[in-house]
Amino acid sequence: MTNEKPYRPNVGIALFNADGRVLIGHRFKGDGPEIILPGLDWQMPQGGVDEGEVLRDAAMRELWEETSVKSATYLGETDWLTYEFPPYDGPQTHRLAKFRGQRQKWFALRFTGKDDEIDPLTPRNGQPAEFDAWRWERLDRVADLVVPFRREVYRAVAQQFAPLAG
Repeated sequence: MTNEKPYRPNVGIALFNADGRVLIGHRFKGDGPEIILPGLDWQMPQGGVDEGEVLRDAAMRELWEETSVKSATYLGETDWLTYEFPPYDGPQTHRLAKFRGQRQKWFALRFTGKDDEIDPLTPRNGQPAEFDAWRWERLDRVADLVVPFRREVYRAVAQQFAPLAG
């Protein structure tokens, strides 16, 4: 049986510090089909694209909403990548239940601020906090820290952005 549901338009952000490491956040709760698993609850910032929103603007908005970071410059982006949500038996009224997965464009950004700018716990734009902790990590290690249904996308992102990690 084929899945007729569409993919949700989404942006992901690989925020590189001066040492070539990327910011990852520790997810402290699942969100419908976007489950987390013990030990696999880290990810880079990502989020949905609003109707008519410019993708690079969406990436900057999502980065700010999830981390408070505004001090970032554009380095590059991927082509579209997709992943499927795992089976979901929850309420079909959940905002993500109408999608089969996510269609993502990933943006590489250079962090130009100081670490004390990063605050994942304060809600912004009426969005609840998604992360309860953050850290800098080697890009080539992040795929091993995320839920399995995201791994191939993270590996593709790591491969495409490897030259930026130095």
